[in-house]
Amino acid sequence: MASLSVKPGQRFTVPDWQNNSLLISADAEQQRYNSHHIRQEGRALRNETGNQARWDEHNTRTRLNDRITSVDRWREALARCLTDIDLEIDALTKVKEAAENALQAKNLCLDVAIECLTFRESRRDIDVVRDPVEEELLKEVKVIEKAKKELQQRVDDAFKQLCLLKEARQQLNCDHRHKLETLELDRQCVSFNVTSGNISFKVNPTRIPDGTTALREWELNSQCNKDRAEAEMKASVDLRGAITLSIAQTNNELDAQRIATEFALRKRIRDMEGALSELRWQERNTLEEIAEMEEEIRQLEEDIRKRTLDLKVAHTRLETRTYRPHVELCRDQAQYGLTDEVQQLEGTIRALQQKRTESQDALDALYRQLHRIQTDIGYKTNSLQLDNKCMDTRRKLVIPVEKFEPEVDAVNRTRNLPRNSQLEL
Repeated sequence: MASLSVKPGQRFTVPDWQNNSLLISADAEQQRYNSHHIRQEGRALRNETGNQARWDEHNTRTRLNDRITSVDRWREALARCLTDIDLEIDALTKVKEAAENALQAKNLCLDVAIECLTFRESRRDIDVVRDPVEEELLKEVKVIEKAKKELQQRVDDAFKQLCLLKEARQQLNCDHRHKLETLELDRQCVSFNVTSGNISFKVNPTRIPDGTTALREWELNSQCNKDRAEAEMKASVDLRGAITLSIAQTNNELDAQRIATEFALRKRIRDMEGALSELRWQERNTLEEIAEMEEEIRQLEEDIRKRTLDLKVAHTRLETRTYRPHVELCRDQAQYGLTDEVQQLEGTIRALQQKRTESQDALDALYRQLHRIQTDIGYKTNSLQLDNKCMDTRRKLVIPVEKFEPEVDAVNRTRNLPRNSQLEL
């Protein structure tokens, strides 16, 4: 008879089976709920991040456009300033050339005046007089030389101002070029989008590069460049006006006031004679004081010699008394007196020697002062002789052709004035 085989293992009850089904259903419901919640959160996050990204990109693009506008506004201001400074450089260059032409034009006038003076130096006998013509010619030469000096100074000032203008222009040009490069880069940044082919991840893109400046510093740099260029242009305008005025004045001031050289020369001679009298009086007094000081030094040396002999006597007495026998070798009043005498004489000799040293130093100082006075007298005597020769020359107005022949320097266009040795007639 066949038997029923029973599979060994655990046997669940119907409630267990029902509970298991309910648990599976409950877990499925929970998992679907969780999945639905996560889907909702993901959708909200996608919406939020998408909107935030779009707003951030919009704000960045707006900021870039604003920055482009700001940089472009400065570029236009610098460009206008560059145009103005170029015009000012051209205007100052023309004025400088006009001043150089005016300076060159003065050479012909100077050559004519010097030639006239050279011709008139050949006058002889009674015709050699200081007449109004010669005075006018001399005044003309002085006026022309003064005008040349002033125009040369103006030309130098114009050259320096041109250098400053070109330096300011170079800074403006550099700033303008940098702003053009910045505009090109920022416009390129504005053109980037998600479909651009040259976008990629970069290494540490949020780093602060070396040399980064603050916005305020950037604005101050451009403002300083612009302000400096405007200041230099203003100075150039003022200088152009001064140069134009100088050209007009030098062209109109050919008959200027004659300098009173002769009066100043006479006054200088009087002052020199007074100084020489004072120096000669000082020389005489110094010589007298030197003689008295030398006599005083001789007296001091004589006193030193006498006190030295007295000291020798006192030393000899003290030494001789050291040979007294036995108990006689006592310190009596004579011994004390000799000792005091020696000390007194030594002090006296030191004081006399010190005074002789001081007197000798004073004598040396007197000799140095005398040498200084005599040297100054020589200088002033020579100056007085030269001034007297100048006065004689101005009175006679005779400069021999064989000793001095005026020459015109083709470069400096100035007269070769006679030296001191050439002033003698």
